[in-house]
Amino acid sequence: MKNPFRGLTLRLRLGLSAAVAVALAVSAVAIASWLVTRQQLTDQLDSNLQSVRAPLGYVQDLLSVCGRELPDIGQRDETPTPYVVQVITADGTVCVAPGNKKFEVAENDLAVARGVLRSALHDATSEDGQLMRVSTTIPDLPPGLSGEYAVSIAQPLSAVDKPLNSLALFLLGFAGVGVGGAATAGFGISRAGLRPVEHLTDAAEHIAHTQDLTVRIPADGNDEIARLSKSFNDMTEALATSRDLQQQLIADAGHELRTPLTSLRANIQLLIRSHTSGRKIPEKAMNDLLHSVESQVGELAALIADLQELSRPDVNPHETSLHVVALHEVARRAMDRVKLRGSELEFTSDLDDWYVLSEPSALERAVVNLLDNAVKFSPHRGTVSLRLGDGHLIVRDQGPGIPADELPHVFDRFWRSPTARSLPGSGLGLAIVAKTVQQAGGTVALRPADPQGTEAVIRIPGTHTAP
Repeated sequence: MKNPFRGLTLRLRLGLSAAVAVALAVSAVAIASWLVTRQQLTDQLDSNLQSVRAPLGYVQDLLSVCGRELPDIGQRDETPTPYVVQVITADGTVCVAPGNKKFEVAENDLAVARGVLRSALHDATSEDGQLMRVSTTIPDLPPGLSGEYAVSIAQPLSAVDKPLNSLALFLLGFAGVGVGGAATAGFGISRAGLRPVEHLTDAAEHIAHTQDLTVRIPADGNDEIARLSKSFNDMTEALATSRDLQQQLIADAGHELRTPLTSLRANIQLLIRSHTSGRKIPEKAMNDLLHSVESQVGELAALIADLQELSRPDVNPHETSLHVVALHEVARRAMDRVKLRGSELEFTSDLDDWYVLSEPSALERAVVNLLDNAVKFSPHRGTVSLRLGDGHLIVRDQGPGIPADELPHVFDRFWRSPTARSLPGSGLGLAIVAKTVQQAGGTVALRPADPQGTEAVIRIPGTHTAP
């Protein structure tokens, strides 16, 4: 069954919740007050009844009504108003003044008349249906007559009920006013408290319809709403940055693809014209042309592979897809691969054992990228060294080095030094290195080498022994 409460707005639900909470609290207080007052009034009534004593002369007059006579004990007194008095004999006879209504006699009343109990206190109903509170005691009779009579003094319970009814009406009105005030205050407070949430909702709807990620919400204070607003602003800023990076990546990728594609199209058009016209291209020119086409296709394939690598989602170092990798073995395999592309260079290595948590293929590619850069910028017959010690993997070349003002940009996607734009490459190699090392929980940096060249330093947390 659908909960109708969920169909209400949050503001209405908060207002109703406040009204219900106050209603419960006020009701509990009102009921407790009414019960306490009733108990106090009842106790007061009982105390008054127990403290009242009927004059003996009046008791004698009541007994004479029932045909009983007591010795003359003095002056007759009137009945103690506003109480009703009746005398009960040991055999159950009830004596009341003419015109008064009798009220019920309980077993405890007879026990008092027979001398078994000294007093009794109970509720009773009179002959006219009126509820009474009755106190029965043994009268102060002359010696020899005790144990034969008991006197019951009663008062209508209306003495208690009327104040209680008035109190109940007052508490009911007070509770109604309290609940109404609480509901009004609840709606007002919820409206004021939810106003930042309304702004947040409006901003989210605006972004959904316009794709405008520059919207910001005022976030003043340190309460939960302010924290939510700050988090929303941070989220939109991160989304804007991500979109800008995505657009920049697409623009850079298009720019990088344009050059090999233009050259490849020109070469293919030349081959097509040669074939359709029947004019053969000289053998040496044909070999150069085919070699250029092959190089351009390889450059496109490498660029697409680099873009696919960068588009992969980031991996948490604690995910089970990562494995314990022997970094020294990865570095050794990477150097063996790069040696084939730098046969005119000298390669040296000094690798200590070091085990890290990473993705083996991605880590090997990162080391290969660093070694490829070292080969690319090394002079003829230069030396490329690879050293691993104390968790630091250092790739060093003897090239011209990187200017200090360019070092902050070397790991940006598609960034290439002005002095290296004539060399092959997509500008994504170091970006892939940075992403792989960061996923493994490490750091990577480039720094000038002494006296000449560049050092690439990778630091990944690990251990000398395999876990």
